[in-house]
Amino acid sequence: MTNLRRVLAIQPGHPASDGAGVRLNRVIGGGGIERFDPFLMLDEFSTDNADDYIAGFPPHPHRGFETITYMLEGRMRHEDHMGNVGLLQGGDVQWMTAARGVIHSEMPEQEQGAMRGFQLWLNLPAKDKMADPDYHDIPAAQIPRVHTANGAEVTVIAGLLVEDDIHQKGAVQRPHTDPQLFDIHLPAGSSLRPALPDGHRALFYVYEGNAQVQESHDVTAGRLVRLDDQGELLLASNVGARVLLLAGRPLNEPIVQYGPFVMNSREEIEQALRDVRDGTFA
Repeated sequence: MTNLRRVLAIQPGHPASDGAGVRLNRVIGGGGIERFDPFLMLDEFSTDNADDYIAGFPPHPHRGFETITYMLEGRMRHEDHMGNVGLLQGGDVQWMTAARGVIHSEMPEQEQGAMRGFQLWLNLPAKDKMADPDYHDIPAAQIPRVHTANGAEVTVIAGLLVEDDIHQKGAVQRPHTDPQLFDIHLPAGSSLRPALPDGHRALFYVYEGNAQVQESHDVTAGRLVRLDDQGELLLASNVGARVLLLAGRPLNEPIVQYGPFVMNSREEIEQALRDVRDGTFA
């Protein structure tokens, strides 16, 4: 008998505001983030009201983790203190390793129309938190997209999609946390059974439609599902769904967060604050 991962929790996100007043849905974040290790935060932004996003995210610092921005619709311009400039459009991904410090801005490059996408925060191991920062803009055309025998379409952003004869590497591979990040489109009547490494923390968020998980749980849009760390995953949809799937190897290290700084001790957070104050952060 197939061993399916147990569903540990199904929970909604909650409305939040960040940056200069950007309205979003905070799917992961706040208290109890150890349950989601190595993932620290997941924000969904989805609106066609420019008042919800036009102020954007003016210059702000990050230290100690990675940010992954995945645009579904709209245009977002990124600039940082190292002189990097990039423009994200529908289907594009930016993978930024803040490490010891990045000061950047993320500003909408439009005054009307839909702005949809996600930003995910992924923790770094203690040994890499003060490494050199880096980032990559990945155009949609460079991100593999797979159609499976059971009718699913999967955009393989990071990791390795394994299902039956499919072994598709994603656009990004990262050590230590080994993240798997898939955008899954399930047309009505389709299903997907991706193999996830045992021991990986596994989560998925339904952002459109309605999905069934493990043959017994019905999950509507706006819900996050947290799974056990062992066994297989079965996703299906009777009416159609879009799902963001996350899986990663937990770091099992102390997590101390203060706003945009995520370190392993209070002393390291205090040092980050001193660095910002003294102008030596980046």
